[in-house]
Amino acid sequence: MMGGMNEMPDWEKRFRAPRVGLPDWAEDAPDRSLFVSNATGTYELYAWDRTTGAQRRATDRPNGTTDGVLTPDGEWIWWFSDTDGDEFGVWQRQPFGGGDDEPAVPGLDPSYPAGLALGRDGTAVVGRSTDADGTTIHVVRPAAAPVEIYRHRESAGVGDLSHDGTLIAVEHTEHGDAMHSALRVVRPDGSTVAELDDTKGGTEELGLEVLGFAPLAGDTRLLVAHQRRGRWEPMIWDVASGEERDLALDLPGDVSAEWYPDGSGLLVVHSFEARSSLFRFDLATRSLVGIDTPAGSVSGATARPDGTVEYLWSSAASPSEVRSTTGEVVLDPPGFKAPSSVPVADVWVEGPGGRVHALIQRPAGAGPFPTVFEIHGGPTWHDSDAFASGPAAWVDHGYAVVRVNYRGSTGYGREWTDALKHRVGLIELEDIAAVRDWAVSSGLADPARLVLAGGSWGGYLTLLGLGTQPDAWALGLAAVPVADYVTAYHDEMEALKAMDRTLLGGTPEEVPERFQASSPLTYVDAVKAPVYISAGVNDPRCPIRQVENYVDRLKSRGAAHEVYRYDAGHGSLVVEERIKQVRLELDFAARHLAG
Repeated sequence: MMGGMNEMPDWEKRFRAPRVGLPDWAEDAPDRSLFVSNATGTYELYAWDRTTGAQRRATDRPNGTTDGVLTPDGEWIWWFSDTDGDEFGVWQRQPFGGGDDEPAVPGLDPSYPAGLALGRDGTAVVGRSTDADGTTIHVVRPAAAPVEIYRHRESAGVGDLSHDGTLIAVEHTEHGDAMHSALRVVRPDGSTVAELDDTKGGTEELGLEVLGFAPLAGDTRLLVAHQRRGRWEPMIWDVASGEERDLALDLPGDVSAEWYPDGSGLLVVHSFEARSSLFRFDLATRSLVGIDTPAGSVSGATARPDGTVEYLWSSAASPSEVRSTTGEVVLDPPGFKAPSSVPVADVWVEGPGGRVHALIQRPAGAGPFPTVFEIHGGPTWHDSDAFASGPAAWVDHGYAVVRVNYRGSTGYGREWTDALKHRVGLIELEDIAAVRDWAVSSGLADPARLVLAGGSWGGYLTLLGLGTQPDAWALGLAAVPVADYVTAYHDEMEALKAMDRTLLGGTPEEVPERFQASSPLTYVDAVKAPVYISAGVNDPRCPIRQVENYVDRLKSRGAAHEVYRYDAGHGSLVVEERIKQVRLELDFAARHLAG
């Protein structure tokens, strides 16, 4: 550790600065909240009693904890306990005021989580996923054994439980398309109340998502998201009558929503071209009123019982804050503040599949700069005008940073997101190449010092790009990547197997040519640039064995590479570990890039 704070570089301060997530709150005890913070150097769950102001760390594990929820009465904290980041485990619970942890659902074996809903009478609806059983859902009554009400080989999950506990919403992909869910509403005994399937049995690429039951006793309205007009937007489905109420919100881009606690309106979150905004939609008057938020990104928002809205906001230049429509900062973590960074600029580039949106951050001075193409994971995700310590670290070291919302990214319509199917990896790289050409021709990027980098799916695209575009990149930095697609498929968690079958059109045995065309291992012998790879030894998403297969091939031909293996899963929740990984990447780039 360096000496005083003044000696610590800004890029490290951004990682170490205490930060908090958006507080969750108990539906029937709204002054009891739960939030995530890195205040101790590891991301853990904290209980917060708003009446007294008291805050208490609820979990304390070497590799951190982020998955937790409060019971409606605020008496219990449920949190998911896995082993060293492997995402396979059981739900634990502890009293809100503190006390010993105990198994929340005795009788259920460890699994991957597949949704959780907690009722007012102590009932829990627990979704589970295992390689052996696929998805199962159990209803667990107080002091009673779990009762299985759902089982299917394909991916599914618990969406929500109605206010009175009589209805359970389930998202499922029984039709075999893991990218587009259908909905089923069942009673606690598992009998079906209603079905909604926009895929028409898997023949249409239209998904549905549960946003939540109305927060009123006896109310059978379910807020759902649909894609019928080529983007995500909300509607209200009365599961008892079958009536569907189209909200037809006149907003471009993707739209999500949640209920106001009194059921009178919806809190609308609008995402468009890498930025977001908030609105209140009044159900009685059908009026849409903007909620004033600064320019940037809202990564979470919740409406409180008093009608105020709390939201987690940041921009590329400004660190995140939990704000309220009262004008106050809701949670201000103790300690020093993260240094700001530089704002992003928007660039639109004509690509082979349409206009590609990229976000650019420039360091001080005149270009062309060494440039890092920081590729997002997902793939169904998108980079936004939000604070990110990783890209800011590269800017501090004199690099330009380019982030590309390639085909497959969310926020640009359903066709853009769904376009990556079957030519997986290759079409994303076409979009990245188009932006790369712009970056060079515009004078931003030095063509001899181009770095392809990313984590998860971004790490996969990095390795695939180094092999399929070997002359385009001077360096590759791949974190927790897919490296050998066939082995990754056989070793990964069941839900990701289903996603890969959807993306590639089948299993490796059924469509071997597609897996071969999309696997970085196929092209490893063409790689020219030095490669740095980091991997978690307990990663269930991009498992370690397939990374080792790729590394062995690099070794066999004496290719320049370094590998860093760490004891966690798909990334780390430990601040010092994250700093170590960024430092290793910065050092690798400094040693291997000319100039």
